[in-house]
Amino acid sequence: MTNLKVGDTAPLFTGVDQNGASISLKDFKGKKVVLYFYPKDDTPGCTAQACNLRDNYTSLLSQGFQVIGVSNDNIKKHKKFEDKYQLPFPLVADEDKLIVEQYGVYGEKKFMGKTYMGIDRTTFLIDEKGRINNIIEKPDTANQSQQVLDSWQS
Repeated sequence: MTNLKVGDTAPLFTGVDQNGASISLKDFKGKKVVLYFYPKDDTPGCTAQACNLRDNYTSLLSQGFQVIGVSNDNIKKHKKFEDKYQLPFPLVADEDKLIVEQYGVYGEKKFMGKTYMGIDRTTFLIDEKGRINNIIEKPDTANQSQQVLDSWQS
């Protein structure tokens, strides 16, 4: 679970997206950012979340939001995921786990009696000044876009 709080400055990061392009949070200064961390490409919950953001992407853009997804999958898996579902936003490949650790969303998880290390699905809403506006610790994958709009604190 993250130790970041609403009002904190969002940790800066630079990574590479599914197209091999460099993505840096500082490039989004002056814009509202939906930074969502998800466990794995092309799994049911992650696909529902990405597709919900895709389906409502134009609406999010019209309200000033930029969307960035982050997982530990590699560029090749991200590209396949993007192509399969026509995702219009960057997916950052955080294979070395630097970004997920900065945001405190990587840790021990349990599933069906097994313990393993993984990403806790979490969405950070970052304002135009680079501060955390809100944190959605239990995103509703099927309704992530509406959750973002409802959670934005002006």
